[in-house]
Amino acid sequence: MMIFYWISLLIVSCAFAGLLFRLIKGPTIADRVVALDALGVALVSIIALLSLILETEFFLEIILLLSILSFIGTTAFAKFIERGVIFDRKPNR
Repeated sequence: MMIFYWISLLIVSCAFAGLLFRLIKGPTIADRVVALDALGVALVSIIALLSLILETEFFLEIILLLSILSFIGTTAFAKFIERGVIFDRKPNR
């Protein structure tokens, strides 16, 4: 079973490299945002596989934190693409 984890880690790492290339060379901003979101998922997968290989539960909090940050980042980028700003600074009158 351990060899399956190592092979999976290799495949996800190759996908991570491809997503990093798409993040840098993406033709549009939307492609880069999608690549950034997928990078977050790939990073969580890599950490989960390392947790399985090392047989520890220490990385589970890191996985949760990265998932939350990835979601917030994707939401902020989507709002920026739609409106051009993330925070509307208009006074309430």
